[in-house]
Parts: sequence; C-alpha cells; structure tokens
Amino acid sequence: MNSNLQIIRIADVQRITTLRRSTIYKKLHTDSTFPRPIQLSDSTARGAPIGFVLGEVLLWIESRISKREGK
Repeated sequence: MNSNLQIIRIADVQRITTLRRSTIYKKLHTDSTFPRPIQLSDSTARGAPIGFVLGEVLLWIESRISKREGK
C-alpha cells in the first residue's frame, strides 16, 4: 500500500518516532513541521479518534535526519 494513502493511529506514530503520546500532542501545538492528524470520525468531541498519514510521518523523520546531517 502507498504510504501516502495509509492512515496510522497515534500508537503507531509513537512506535515509529519513539515519542511519547504527550510529546506528540505538544508538537501538534508547537511544531508547525510535525504532521497534522486527520479526524477518523465525524465527532468533534475531545477524544474522538484521529489518525496520521504514514508518508507524512516518514517525511518528518527524514527531515529530522537531514537537520542532523546539516543538509
């Protein structure tokens, strides 16, 4: 499956990035480069399920590696 079309849950983002859930939520408010979540239901209530596009998460990781290498 194309990673640009695959939706993953926050637990997967935690596993892939090794960030804690609280850090992910903090980055959503403070880091404009961190991938934005998408709503997985029509509910706007707090705690409504969200997902992330796998390709966007992988690109974010690649950008972090590039910064380390000074590219």
